[in-house]
Amino acid sequence: MANFNLNKVIIGGRLTADPEIRQTSSGITVCTFSVAVNRRTSAEGAQQADFINVVAWRNQAEFVSRFFRKGSSICVIGSIQTRSWTDQNNQKRYATDVVADEINFVDSKGESPAARGGNAQYTPESYGAPSFSTQDADAPRFEDIPNDDDLPF
Repeated sequence: MANFNLNKVIIGGRLTADPEIRQTSSGITVCTFSVAVNRRTSAEGAQQADFINVVAWRNQAEFVSRFFRKGSSICVIGSIQTRSWTDQNNQKRYATDVVADEINFVDSKGESPAARGGNAQYTPESYGAPSFSTQDADAPRFEDIPNDDDLPF
């Protein structure tokens, strides 16, 4: 029987704080941040969230630190990694993080924290990132389908 291993996660939510960027002693850029991901609402309607720690390396780290701020919507695709260490009280500690493979914008230009009164220097356009608009000439055109109640989906 073949070995089957799969470790893939996709999360979407909002950053709980500005991303923290630093460099390792060998000069590799790393960025850490936390994403608040809403759970499905309960029958009583109470909203709950999980706060998921994410680590991005190299180019992904630079990308996050430039274009995302507290409150930004984000989509992260990556893998789950657990690490352990012994603290100064000789207690074994564990942490579970999502290690980012892909990071994507979710907010539209007008919904980003910068557009809502945040620091304008952090808009993607100010760093030469592509701007996507539903008004772009190459954007797909959707049309209404009459009697769409009969569609099976």
